[in-house]
Order: sequence, then C-alpha cells, then structure tokens
Amino acid sequence: MVTRFVNNLMLEGKKSTAFKLFYDAMDVIAERTGEDPHGVWKKALNNVMPQVEVRSKRIGGATFQIPVEIRSERKISIGMKWMIRFARSRSGKGMANKLAAEIMAAAKNEGAAVKRKEDTHKMAESNRAFAHFRV
Repeated sequence: MVTRFVNNLMLEGKKSTAFKLFYDAMDVIAERTGEDPHGVWKKALNNVMPQVEVRSKRIGGATFQIPVEIRSERKISIGMKWMIRFARSRSGKGMANKLAAEIMAAAKNEGAAVKRKEDTHKMAESNRAFAHFRV
C-alpha cells in the first residue's frame, strides 16, 4: 500500500524523492500526534475512500447521473489520488508538511479530501432515483 501511495505521489519518475517525502510526512505526523504514523495514514485513507460514484449515461436524449458502487481497487486508488491532490493544493511550506497536514486532517474526518468524498456521496444520494438505469 505504501509503495502504491508513493507511486501516485511520484513526479517525473523520481521515486526516491517521493519515498523521502512520504517518510518525512510520517515523521511529522509521529512528532505532532504521538501516535503510530502508519495507523494514522491508514485511518485517513479509509476516511477518504468513496463507496459510490456517479457515472453519466445518455438515455433517450437526456444525460443522467447514475450512482454506481465502486470496486475496492478503484476505491483505494481514488482515495490516494484525492489525498495527494488536495495535499498539493494546500497552503504551507514543503510538500512533506502539506501531506502530513492533509493526512492528519483526513484521519479526523476533516480536510478537502474528506469533503470531496462527502460531496460525491451526496451527489450519488440525490441521484438515487436513477439507480435502475445502472450501467
């Protein structure tokens, strides 16, 4: 799981830099929370992973947003990508600190990545009437 996260974090093929960033973030988390950083990271990832998403389907000239359950591999992938994306867009100094801040926020069910998950779930819930069109 860590390697998969680092592969998503990596830019321009610089894997060693990505590993350094990840473990620097883990050190920051351990320092600030006093807990096991990998446990905090796993909890954050579970809080960010969406259960359902909406897919567009065109039926008779109208486009419907149809809620679909996500398979487990895709859940993990989406969760990791959202966490990294919102960590990058966060304000602060240094990617390790930004990543650590996003992970700690996600572990507490806060932060932009968790908000994205909730928005996705709300969208699926509001379009539940179209579930019978399932793709």
